[in-house]
This record gives sequence, structure tokens and C-alpha cells, in this order.
Amino acid sequence: MSGTSAGDMTGGALADARRRGNPAFALLLALLLAIAAGGFAWAFRGIMPIWALFLGALLAFGGLISAFAWLAGALHFGSEPQQRLFFDGLLDAMNEPCVVADARGRAIYSNGAYLKLASDAGLGRLVGVEHLYTGYPDIAEKVYRLSQAARDQLGASEELRLQPGTSAAGAKPDLPVWLRLSVSPMPASAGKGYSLWRLTDISADRAKQEAAFANLQYIIGYLDDAPAGFFSAERDGRIAYINATLAGWLGIDIGGSANGGLNAAAFLPEQSVRILDAIAAEPGRSRIETHDIDLIARDGHPVPVRIFHRTDFDEHGARMPSRSVVIRKSAASEPGSDLKLARFFNNAPIGIAEIDSTGVIRNMNEAFLSLSSEARRGAPLAAMILEAQRPALAQVLKAAREGEAVVHHADVSIPGEVPRTVQIAASRLTEADDGFVVYALDTTENKTLEVQLAQSQKMQAIGQLAGGVAHDFNNVLTAIIGFSDLLLARHKPTDPAFADIMNIKQNANRAANLVRQLLAFSRRQTLRPEVLSLTDALSDLGNLLGRLLGEKISLKTAHGRDLWTVKVDINQFEQVIINLAVNARDAMPKGGTLTVRTHNMGEEESKLVNPGLMPPGEYVVCEIEDTGTGIPKEIRDKIWEPFFSTKDVGKGTGLGLSTVYGIVKQTGGFIFLDSEIGRGTVFRIYLPRHKQTTAELEDVKEEKKEIKRTDTTGKGTILLVEDEDAVRAFASRALESRGYTVLQANSGERALEVIEEHGEEFDLILSDVVMPEMDGPTLLKELRKMGIMTKVIFISGYAEDAFEKNLEGHVDFAFLPKPFSLKQLAEAVKDAMDG
Repeated sequence: MSGTSAGDMTGGALADARRRGNPAFALLLALLLAIAAGGFAWAFRGIMPIWALFLGALLAFGGLISAFAWLAGALHFGSEPQQRLFFDGLLDAMNEPCVVADARGRAIYSNGAYLKLASDAGLGRLVGVEHLYTGYPDIAEKVYRLSQAARDQLGASEELRLQPGTSAAGAKPDLPVWLRLSVSPMPASAGKGYSLWRLTDISADRAKQEAAFANLQYIIGYLDDAPAGFFSAERDGRIAYINATLAGWLGIDIGGSANGGLNAAAFLPEQSVRILDAIAAEPGRSRIETHDIDLIARDGHPVPVRIFHRTDFDEHGARMPSRSVVIRKSAASEPGSDLKLARFFNNAPIGIAEIDSTGVIRNMNEAFLSLSSEARRGAPLAAMILEAQRPALAQVLKAAREGEAVVHHADVSIPGEVPRTVQIAASRLTEADDGFVVYALDTTENKTLEVQLAQSQKMQAIGQLAGGVAHDFNNVLTAIIGFSDLLLARHKPTDPAFADIMNIKQNANRAANLVRQLLAFSRRQTLRPEVLSLTDALSDLGNLLGRLLGEKISLKTAHGRDLWTVKVDINQFEQVIINLAVNARDAMPKGGTLTVRTHNMGEEESKLVNPGLMPPGEYVVCEIEDTGTGIPKEIRDKIWEPFFSTKDVGKGTGLGLSTVYGIVKQTGGFIFLDSEIGRGTVFRIYLPRHKQTTAELEDVKEEKKEIKRTDTTGKGTILLVEDEDAVRAFASRALESRGYTVLQANSGERALEVIEEHGEEFDLILSDVVMPEMDGPTLLKELRKMGIMTKVIFISGYAEDAFEKNLEGHVDFAFLPKPFSLKQLAEAVKDAMDG
């Protein structure tokens, strides 16, 4: 096979690099010829004529020429391998120009089509593809990317567009030419780093695509300008296509929607979207349905339409893109039309559904669809409700089938993420049609309000009962504690009776604590709030909590930095923490960790806590977290109720958490919980931030200067007004033992009589609050009307603020809560007399 020169590149398929000789064989041949010539000359020396020697020299010269011709590749012995000739012919027969390049991009082999392309481009030698399009920047950039892929031994392709009148091959086409330039790495056996480059003319394919696209645009133009609307939606609600007519009705910018993505929810009400999806999917099934609904335009006004909606499902039951034809109608222009009735049906505030004789849903409105995820056409109505209530539904349908113009009812529950309570009513359609009309009224909110009202009334009744019981108990306990103090004052600690009296007093104090819990639950306990930092309060409480929790439970505290101040009753707040800690201890019988954390919460963050219950504001948060058993979801709403306890009988009063709730609410705070079974529970207390005024700061300074009182004796006349005989007797004896003169009255009226008898010689009036006929606050009002400005101390088992609002601005009184001891009574009287 002859070689291809640089000047004749049109016929051959191989480059010059393909015609390589064998240098070793050429040298061996020349050597043999030279030895043969020398031997011949030696053998016939003196015998052969001169012409014979000349012939030998000529043969030697021919051998050298042959050697150089073999080295140059111009001389071959034998024939090319048949397989190589076959593949050379195969590549030459391809219409696509092909060239093989090495790792450096140099062309080492090509077929005839590529050689012709290079020759037409005016190139006199075999070159790589990069040299064909050096004058075209856009094409050169793509060729460069392909070269990078070839160096990385990766396959890649690019499409090149040659403008009319230009060509790398020298031709001047009248139409744009599209070429696909591709590069593929050759197998490692063919040579390391070799790549095959191919040029394919795809102008015909491009012309077909452009023609098809133009035809599609032509069809879309007709569809866009159709007198009816049309849209197609994907499974996730994305709009695959919407025509210009429908977009114009809705005020939608098609171009902007295409760029940003348009969803059916942009113009379909939420329930309408579900209506279009509410088709029982069956593999390979198609269904066309008609719906009369109101679309929502971009400016918010409704667009009444009738939608012919088709949905197809593949063999797996998955929904394929829908196709919907939209016809616009005006209900106002057709007052008696079916469209108006359809709008009444779809926009009704109660659920309405048409059910066939077997209980399968034929049609329904938006309100009915919103009740359950099981509500869809072709699905049984019974699938929506609890299985245990399905017989009741069947009974209602049976009664409706047998009745005459009578609506039958049943209350059922519909499960779901938010369970619903629904009242179902059914009536027969007509005698000819044995189907039913089912009306579903969602009573969930009403039932919830009923439960909340009943719970509120129950809590209020229990609170009133607890407050009344606590008041009566406080009177009894005041007498027990008071007389115990009188007895203790007359007995020495070494006296055998001293221990018995002390036990009586201690148990009375325990009973007083229980009464305080009742008052805390009913929010009628007396609070003595003070401005403080929870960091200091919890630090002082740490040792006590450690002893309460025991050795199995570790206590961790984490205080927030620069914690804001709050205004709380420190004793009551400590009771809250102790109650929560004791509950946490009982929830961790095998040990665990109790963590107490505090931190500040800004107004923006507080909006996310519980918007329906806690108003936004600045709060100090105290979290009490345990690693215990957790609280089941079904009882979380009951834990705040009084006397509700999960502990064994005799191991709890059931007042712990109800007391916590009452104290926190009376303080103006909020408490919520999060719990997970097996992981633990965290209670979060939100206390409003308190910003101290200048007056409060001065009061704090004055309190620090006060010296604890040790002398509780005094002189003066005291009027004691108390309807409870035992309390009056104890208080009278206690004050007389401290040097005071005491006059007694068992009611408000009697107190006024005593004052009229003795004039204004009283230094102090000590009065109960709750008394028959005339209570303490009324007595104070009457005294002030009479011009008597005597100091007053109120004593009561109720909280101070429970009656303070009835005093109409009178604040010149002191308060002593029941039950009180002899010492507390004496100190309160001494402070009032001296103050």
C-alpha cells in the first residue's frame, strides 16, 4: 500500500507515521549484500573481467539504497496484514471525518474523509482538530473543553454551529450547519493516551427539531388563544402548562410564572386542590370529572368556573400529570343556573356528600373533603370514621333508607393528625335513587369548648371549696397553734409535757402547710413578692435539693449570664422548685440527673413559645429537667388537676403540681412541659421580667437597715374583733400576756358598739376579715366615715388581695395571715403600734 504525501492527501487513509520500516532488518540486508559482493570478488580475483566487478559494486550499492528505503518506509516486503487493511477500509468507508490523536493532541491517524476536510481547509499536512477551527472563537472554546476531556481520558461531545457563508473546510453553506464534535478515549491496548475524534453533521436532525418546535409553537398558539382555559398539573401541584386565556383571567404573568415556578395553590383554594386530587387511584385507569369552583385571581377576587378535569394513573397507581379544561361562567348573569347551585354546594360551611346505596362517596364539597384524608370519590364513607362507630353509621343510613323526609343523626369521631368530632346527618335522595345525602357538621371546637368550660367550672368549684375549707381550717389551726404556744410558754423544755405540746404544734404546722397548698391551688394564698434574682434563690436552695434527691440522683445547675430580676414570693417559688424536684425524684427510682437551668428570653423569642396562651414579652425562664420515665401523653392535661396522682395510694396528696400551677399563675407567670416516654420531662417556668423603680431600690436599702425585733411587749388598748371564739380567746390572752389591754367583739356591729361606749381611746383594731353580717373591710369603711383613724390589722385565712379590692383605695391597714403563732401575732401588733 503506497504512502500519502503532504501534497496528495485525498486518497490515502493513513498518515506517513503509519509507513515505518525495520532498521535492524535493513542493516542486516545491506551487510549480507556487501559480504556477498566481497566474497564474489575474492573468489574470482584475477579471473573475472572488469564488468563482473562492476556488477558486484552495483549490487552492493543497490543493497545500501534498499536499506535506506526500508528505513524511510518507502520499501516494503510482503503485504499488509488483512485485518489492518479491513479496518482501514472500514474507517475510509465512514462518511464522518475521524482522526486519532495522541496525549499531546497530535494527529497520528485519520480516515479519508478527515484528510479531505483538512485539504479543503487549505492545510497541506495532517493536523489535529484544534487547527481546523482556530479562526472561530466560540468553536475554539468548545474544542478546548474537549481537548481537556481527552487529556483526562474522558468521553465528551459538543455541538458546533457554523453560520451561513463560513466553513472551516472552505465551503460556503447557504444555511447554518450543525456539527457534533465528540472525543472518546481509546482502549489501553491501542496505545496510552490515544483518543478518537469524530465530526458528525447533525444539520438534518436539527432541522427536524426546529420544524417540530415550530409546529408545537403553532399548536400552542392556538391553545393559548382558545376561548376556554387549560392547565396541566404535576403530582406535587406544579403547573406544567397554563394557557394565556386562563392566565389572563387570573392575572398571572406566564413569563414570570415560568421563571419562578407556578403551583396550583396559587389560584386554586386549598380544598379545591384536594378535590382535584380526591380520586381513588386504580392502575391504568383514566377518569374525567366536572367541578364547579371559584378560582382565585392574583388580586384576590373569585373567578367562578367549571373545570373538566382528567387524571390518568400508570400501572402502579401513581397519578400522572392532569389535564383540565376551564370554562368561565358568571353566576350573576345566570341566577337560576346550575352553576349558582354548585357554588352554594361547594361553599357551604358544612360538609355535604352524595353517597350511593352501598355507602360509597359519589360527590362531595370542599368542607366534607377537609374532614379526612380518606374522603375521596369512590371510597367508602365508613373508612373515614373509627371502626367501632361504623355500626352506628350503618344504622343511620338504614334508618334514612326506611324513613320518609326524616333526617337521622349520629355523633362520630374521625381519626387523623387532629382528631375531629363530627355530627353526621343522612337523608334519602329520591324514591327513584336509593342514594343518600350526608351532612357532616364539624363539632370539634364546640366539644373542645364544652370540655374546657366543664373543666373550668369544675376547677372553679374545687377552688371555692378549697378556699372555704382552708379558711375554716385556718381558724382551727390558729387556735391549736396559739394555745400550744401558750402552753409551751408555761412549761420548761425538761417538762415531760413539753415534748407532747411540741408534737401538737408541729403537726398543726404540717396541717397549715397542707392548707397553704389548698390556697395556692385556689390562688387565694397571701403572697409577699420581692424583687430578686433567680440565681441567688436557686443557689440558696441547692443544699436542700441535694438532700431531697438522695445519692442516686445528681443535681446540675446552669445559670444564665446577667439574669434579669423577677418579683416573686421567694418562699412560694422555693415551694414550686421543691415540688417539681420531688416529682422528678419519684420519676427516677433507679437514679438519674436533675438539671436546673435559667436564662433570659426576649420578646421575639417568646412569640414562638405558646402564642395562644402566653403573651409576648421579656421573661426569665427556669427549666427543671429530669431523665426519668416521662409523662404519658394521655394524662398530660390532667396533671394540673387537684388530687390527681399517678403514685400509689397513700404516697401522694395529688396537690403538688396543682399547687405549682396556682403559685406560678398567681405570680403572673406561665408553666409548660415537654415529655418523652423513657427520656424524661422538662418543666419550663416563664416569669415576667421586673424592672425595679427608684422607689423599690430605696425600699430595699431601708429593709437592709432594719434590725430584727426582739422585744414584743408593749402598752395600749386593742379592740379584738373575731367571730371565732377559740381564735379570739387565744389572741386576747396572747396580747394581754405582752402587756396590752384587750377589748373583744364577736362581730362588726358589736365592734361599733364597743367603740361608741369607749370613745376613741383605742390604739389598734385587730379584726377578722370574713364575719357574718358585717365583715372586716366594711367595718373599716364605717370607722373612716366616723372620722376614726385608728390603725387596723386584718387577720384572715384568705389572701390579702382577695378583699383588698373591696376597700376602695383604703390602704392604711396591715395584714396577718392565718394560721399565726403567738410570736407572729405579737410582732405584727408591735410593728403596727410603733409604726
